[in-house]
Amino acid sequence: MVSSVGKKSAPLCRPIESHKAVGISLKLQQPLTPQSKFPKKEQRRWGTIGFMIGIHVLTIFALLPKFWSVPAISALLILYWITACLGVTLGYHRLLSHRSFRVPKWLERIFATCGALSCQHGPIDWVGLHRHHHTFSDTEADHHNSKKGFWWSHMGWMFEPIPAMKAVGRLSGDLVKDPYYRWLNKNFLLLQIPLGGLLFWTGIQTEAGGWAMVLWGIPMRLVLVYHVTWLVNSATHCWGNVAFDSGDSSKNNAWVAALTFGEGWHNNHHAFPNSARQGLQNGQIDLTWQHIRFLMALGLATKVRLPAKY
Repeated sequence: MVSSVGKKSAPLCRPIESHKAVGISLKLQQPLTPQSKFPKKEQRRWGTIGFMIGIHVLTIFALLPKFWSVPAISALLILYWITACLGVTLGYHRLLSHRSFRVPKWLERIFATCGALSCQHGPIDWVGLHRHHHTFSDTEADHHNSKKGFWWSHMGWMFEPIPAMKAVGRLSGDLVKDPYYRWLNKNFLLLQIPLGGLLFWTGIQTEAGGWAMVLWGIPMRLVLVYHVTWLVNSATHCWGNVAFDSGDSSKNNAWVAALTFGEGWHNNHHAFPNSARQGLQNGQIDLTWQHIRFLMALGLATKVRLPAKY
């Protein structure tokens, strides 16, 4: 049930304006290409399906008693913070997708690399698809349109051809110019190899067990980060409160915000997509915004964008 208490209209920071602000052309000649237009409904992205099945099966092994240890769980939590908070939420989302603040190029690349460790595509694809989502949120052209149901918006959309991929190059034009981002976009999966080697070595040194560290630090962590991230696409378009007329079904959801370092204040975000802060109302804890404030205090975050009222 969506509460209408406190609902108010607000000038929206339109996604198209945000793209123009970073020099991106949105002249999509064929912007609306519904999933249903593919000639064969049975088409599937079997590579993605196989990967997801495999990574979820490996989490079962991680849960076996012999692989439980304090170092393994610590590795999971530390890498969860690095990939979900620094990488996806702060890096891929607020920094690269919306340019809600700026940092030195070297630091921007570090955050982008942390995002690539999440195995949610490289920065070019992630940013392009996210900007496409904001442009067509909850319409037929939205690749994870919540009107198609929870399963579709949560993960089902990834298992079928994604027409929005055709627009990624145009929507991520600012990132395509960077050779490191082009490399990272093609090779993001390879980052798990040195990470796995480091985890295995650490497990041997701490007597936690090499494979225990690998299982908790890679498949267990990836599955956790995947589903927590996907909740922003699914749960926050189903349950929560509405503070602004954002033009779609986005809602503010406190428990999703707690899991995602502040991303659950999704209605606020869709109303003000360029804002570095998403927890706008009293009591809305936004840990990613606190990270940005820390960067500001160090003089590393500049040109921080916020709604005029906040």
